[in-house]
Amino acid sequence: MAKKKIGYMNNYVYDAFLWVFSILVDLFFREVHPRSSWKVPKHGPVLFVCAPHANQFVDPLILMRVVKKESDRRIHFLIAEKSMKRRFIGAMAGLAGSVPVGRAMDSTKSAVGKIYLPDPVNDPCLIRGIGTDFESKDFQAGGTLSLPPVNNLASNAEIQEILGPEELRLKRPFKGGIPMQQLTGRDDMTEEGQFVDGAEARKGPAPGFEGINFKVAPKMNQREVYDAVHEVLHQGGSVGIFPEGGSHDRTELLPLKAGVAIMALGTMESKPDCNLQIIPVGMNYFHAHKFRSRAVIEFGTPVDVPMELVEKYSHGGRREAIGTMLEMVRQALVSVTVQTPDYDTLMLIQAVRRLYNPKGKKLPLPMVVELNRRLVQGYAKYKDDPRIVDLKKSVQAYNKRLLALNLRDHQVQYAKMNIFMIMWLLVYRTLKLMVLSIFVIPGFTLFAFVFFCGKVISIKKSKEALAASSVKIQARDVMATWKLLVAIAIAPITYTFWIVIFTYWCHRNRVQGYIPEWVPLKLFVLAQVIVFPTITYAALRFGEVGMDIAKSLWPLVKMLSPWSNNELIALQKRREILTERVNTIINTLGPEMFPDFDSKRIITDPFSHSPPQSPGGQPRSETYSFPTSPTSEDSPSKHLPRNESFRDLSNTDFFSTRPSTPKKSRSRHGSLGGFSLKAFSTLDGKDSLDAVSKKIRDTMRERGRRRSSTGDGWEMGSGTTTPGSEELEDALQMSKKDK
Repeated sequence: MAKKKIGYMNNYVYDAFLWVFSILVDLFFREVHPRSSWKVPKHGPVLFVCAPHANQFVDPLILMRVVKKESDRRIHFLIAEKSMKRRFIGAMAGLAGSVPVGRAMDSTKSAVGKIYLPDPVNDPCLIRGIGTDFESKDFQAGGTLSLPPVNNLASNAEIQEILGPEELRLKRPFKGGIPMQQLTGRDDMTEEGQFVDGAEARKGPAPGFEGINFKVAPKMNQREVYDAVHEVLHQGGSVGIFPEGGSHDRTELLPLKAGVAIMALGTMESKPDCNLQIIPVGMNYFHAHKFRSRAVIEFGTPVDVPMELVEKYSHGGRREAIGTMLEMVRQALVSVTVQTPDYDTLMLIQAVRRLYNPKGKKLPLPMVVELNRRLVQGYAKYKDDPRIVDLKKSVQAYNKRLLALNLRDHQVQYAKMNIFMIMWLLVYRTLKLMVLSIFVIPGFTLFAFVFFCGKVISIKKSKEALAASSVKIQARDVMATWKLLVAIAIAPITYTFWIVIFTYWCHRNRVQGYIPEWVPLKLFVLAQVIVFPTITYAALRFGEVGMDIAKSLWPLVKMLSPWSNNELIALQKRREILTERVNTIINTLGPEMFPDFDSKRIITDPFSHSPPQSPGGQPRSETYSFPTSPTSEDSPSKHLPRNESFRDLSNTDFFSTRPSTPKKSRSRHGSLGGFSLKAFSTLDGKDSLDAVSKKIRDTMRERGRRRSSTGDGWEMGSGTTTPGSEELEDALQMSKKDK
């Protein structure tokens, strides 16, 4: 029997697989919001480059779903060969067109002996062994040496040539101070691995150093993988890849693997006119491992593969071309992701974002991601500024105080309320929580075993993944995946159990006489198949509202105590001072970093006494107004997020990936500022096409000026997208086609 082609896709299986898993994704995530999906070409070869890889199997599912819904395209994903060996996952992934990739990290094993650097100053690529046998079959040029992980991060280096049983040479030296210390036993170098003044005079490792244990991985032959990718792209298909090489739970991107650059350059080398587009995709999650979390999937500007790099790749400059292409991809990913060097910095940025929004306006998720990203950019540039250093200490102290009082930032506002309003809110929300509990208990009882198994198994699997990984921090990246997989396996068994129990009860005594005799058992079983999942989903929706309300009760209880009341009032005053400091510093440094800072703002400056100015110098009444909670200033629900109100349940689309907002008209008349386009079929020459294109551009520029005058823009300027650019692209494409 002929061997199945690598990357073969069955469209029917792909769509069925995606439909089933889309339901589970919708249940797990409260909201999945695509951003700038219009940038994905409808036709032609596309290489989706996605990062960070925060959820092992969930990331591809979400992207597959968003791209299918927004662009009607199917994606061939690269998947670890290790994952393909799992029966269910491997079978489904194979039929869905996934391409298996062997990873060196999956084949790493401990080696005999120890290694060290005999001359770290003059020849850091020379490795010498003690009790090793580098001439055995485990070692070969192109293989990888791996050092023991430090802080869950291991250093690797590629072997260039074998010089003998106890000596080999690396292609490039190990990077950083930690691996240099591991290989020399010395501590006279910087964090970057550079020797301090005077250290260069010392030769060899530290006295008495006996080397360090290490692991080795064989060279991986990816020729079949590259051929399969090239074939898909040459046929106008799309390929998805996570260039970090594996999932992780870090706050920054891992170093990108060279494979993505080789795929892009190799595709253009073998077919220069294929017009390959590289689309960077930012997988931005809010608590990716938690149930009912949120995500923003952002598509960046397509990256073209420069033909000069392709020429260099083909004629001797392979390494330089790959390095340049890899840096282009990395820069594109930086533009669509939020990266911080560590978790503490991420918490700092999020705290500053909340303090920068003193009016508490509810920003759409894409705007939250954009504001986080620009705050990270500003912090990276000015982190050594004394004002930023002092502000950082104050914000971190404020965060620690919130943690000590078991409060959230938005709950500090309760300190402004009088005692009678606090008592009313406490009673009102307690009663509301009790009513919601009535709807939650039946569904929770039905699904409790699934929740329990998902929690236990996901924790167990995360511990196993952490022990086997050199890059994970807590292995949270596998938790969401295993919760979904457990739900797929356990939920049908659980529902079947309850159906058998209730059916037997009905057969025995008609459920204590509540089921009429004329109802046949088959109809009763069918009703349970429909009702049980419905009850579970209803409990899920009511339960998440109830949890949000429950979290708001503790601050109200604390406010009833005179001692806690004083603490909250003091914390409220501290917050007001911090808010003014944050806004002052951002408004001072922002224009230095972004020239159009003042003309394009997300949040109005609450401390400015002069009206905002439009680009033309005319005062404007307000900056961009974002959707906020429909509750009034005096409403008891004022301090609760919008999803914590009963009215929000009726506004939620069933299995929707977008926020519940009114549908926007797709009319070209509305999109082009009232300019009515006539049929393009009347175009009979280049002059007519140029005239129409000029009118479209003039109209779009006028619309942009009108939007700027009303503040419809983004703060910190750089990277803003032009409103209506999707309609402009469509119109121009139609013009070209008719021509």
